[in-house]
Amino acid sequence: MDFRAIGMGLAFAFMWSSAFTSARIIVVDAPPVTALAIRFLISGLIAISIARAIGQSWRLNTAQKKSTLIFGISQNAIYLGAYFVAMQTIEASLAAIIASTMPLLVALLGWIAFGDKVRPLGLAGLVAGLIGVGIIMGTRLGGGTDPYGVALCLIGVAALAIATLSVRQASSGGNILMIVGLQMLVGASALAIVAVFTETWQVNWTWKLIAAFSYTTLVPGLAATWVWFTLVNRIGAVRAATFHFLNPFFGVAIAAMLLGETLRPLDIVGVIVIASGILAVQVSKRPKALTRI
Repeated sequence: MDFRAIGMGLAFAFMWSSAFTSARIIVVDAPPVTALAIRFLISGLIAISIARAIGQSWRLNTAQKKSTLIFGISQNAIYLGAYFVAMQTIEASLAAIIASTMPLLVALLGWIAFGDKVRPLGLAGLVAGLIGVGIIMGTRLGGGTDPYGVALCLIGVAALAIATLSVRQASSGGNILMIVGLQMLVGASALAIVAVFTETWQVNWTWKLIAAFSYTTLVPGLAATWVWFTLVNRIGAVRAATFHFLNPFFGVAIAAMLLGETLRPLDIVGVIVIASGILAVQVSKRPKALTRI
C-alpha cells in the first residue's frame, strides 16, 4: 500500500466520520427528512451531470438497476433517514459509534446469507465488536440516552449493511458515478414522500446550518464517495475496507471538538474494542498472498 493510497484512506475515513457531526448541526435548525431529501437531490444531480460529462451511460444492466434501487432505499432513505431523525435526540458521537459497526454486520450477514468464509480471527473480531457495542450501550442507556434514537440507529445500520452487500451487483458493468447519482435520486424521492406526510417546513436559517448543509452535500455526499471508489480501484476492496476501523475514532473526536460532546472513559474503551474487532475481521479476509502491506 503506497503513501497516496494511505492518504486517500485517511481522507475517506475522516470525511465519512465527519458526516455525523454536520448532520447533528443540520437537524437542530431544519426538518431532518426534508433536509436530507434536498441534499440527495442536489448531490444526485451533480453526480449524474459529471457522469454524463465523462461519457458514462444511462443504460444499466438488470443487476445494476436492482442494486441501485436497493442501495438508494436502504442506504439513503432508511439508513440516513433514520440517523437524521435519531440525531435530534442522541449525540453525534454515539450515532457514529453505532454506524461504525457496519463492517462487522456486513461480515456477519455475508457469512449467513452468502456463505462467505470467516476465519477464526474474523470470528474473534465479530465477538469483540459485539462486546464493544455492549460496553457503550450499557453506559449510554444507563446515563439517560434516548432509547428510541438508539433503536433508529440500529435499524439504520442494518439497512446500511444490506446496502453495502448490494454493491456486489451494482459495481459490475461500469457506470459507477452514474449509479451513485441515480441511487441518490432514489433516496431523495423516497424521503420526499415521507417528508410530505410527517414534517412541516420550519427552518431556522443560520450560518451554521448553511455551512453544515453545504459540507454534508459536497464532502461526505460526493467527495467521500469518489475517494472510496477510487481507493477500491487502486488497492482492492479488502485492503480499502481496513480504513473503516478508524471511523469510531474520527467520529467521536470530531463530535467532541466541534460540538463539545463529552467522552466517557467506557466510551473510549468501547471504541477501541470495536475498532480492533473491525480490523480483525478485515485482516482475516485477506488472501494469504496479500497479508503484507
